[in-house]
Amino acid sequence: MVTLFSFIFLLGVLVFVHEFGHFIAAKSVGMKVEKFYMGFNLFGLGIKKQIGETEYGIGLFPLGGYVKVSGIIDESMDASTENADYEYQSKNFFQQIFFASAGVLMNLILAVVIFTIITFKMGIGVADDRPIVGSVIPDYPADSLGLKEGDQILAINDEAVNTWEDMTRIVHQLPRVLIKLTWRRNDLDHSDSVLTVANKMPVDGEIQELGMIGIGPNIIVHSATFGESIIEGFSRTGYWLRITFSSVKMIFTGKAELSEIGGPVMIAKMAGESARAGLIALFNFMAIISVNLALLNILPIPGLDGGHIIVSVIEAVIRRKLSTKVKLGILQAGMLFLLALFFLVMFNDISRLF
Repeated sequence: MVTLFSFIFLLGVLVFVHEFGHFIAAKSVGMKVEKFYMGFNLFGLGIKKQIGETEYGIGLFPLGGYVKVSGIIDESMDASTENADYEYQSKNFFQQIFFASAGVLMNLILAVVIFTIITFKMGIGVADDRPIVGSVIPDYPADSLGLKEGDQILAINDEAVNTWEDMTRIVHQLPRVLIKLTWRRNDLDHSDSVLTVANKMPVDGEIQELGMIGIGPNIIVHSATFGESIIEGFSRTGYWLRITFSSVKMIFTGKAELSEIGGPVMIAKMAGESARAGLIALFNFMAIISVNLALLNILPIPGLDGGHIIVSVIEAVIRRKLSTKVKLGILQAGMLFLLALFFLVMFNDISRLF
């Protein structure tokens, strides 16, 4: 139940923030908002209520949401138009871009706010470069070996290590290899052998298998002022943007396998694990997923926010509107791609479960 509730909470917040961004952007430039939905109202199954000119609703299919403004050709495939001033197609280039990108901007703002609050509450952590164990991951080789927090790694395969970077460099080069580990605890030296595991990680634009034993460095935390927290909030948002961009780039260039792509089941699992670790961990995960959603939505794929931006850019360049038939064709192609991607991530998720 923890996994289910944490998933619903996480997705609900992210979807609402994203769609609310589109909603307030539309209102601010005079677009008529016909629908505001949390979840997809498939087959008419859901709760809805008309308030003023807008139909508000909660769809029973929870993986997303949408804001429908008049005069836009989106996933609803509604091509009707009245050529009115309040329609999307009647607005200028900058107003269209603002509306299309507002959801993405709100997701990024949410990430900055969450990271800022977490930093202000928890402080800024700096990794100690000494080869001292700060944390041990359960069920990893180091755990089975009996390593504990505070242990100092002295050597790997009889090669002395003086810094945390020395140690990780050696271990990362030895995935699935039996290594000899020497460590010191309470002025007593210990030595034993352990088999490393292999984890796939993005390194210099490529997915590589890195050896790991499941330990983390000692983190030295100092309190942060509100100004420092804001700077850290932007910094961490930028960091996860770069990581997400790198991951997407590797998938499209073939440097990462499609089987690595995760979907709602993986997100639900990770949300549940984060919730069990505490609210800070859950909100930190929410911020990371918010950055992921922002970047994925801005991709130039029809059916996503980036697709609408590309159409607006094309129309601005050629100085005329694309025909309704062309727009529908572009959107249908994009929706087929997104549908195929959805089935792929669901297949990957189910495969991981079994």
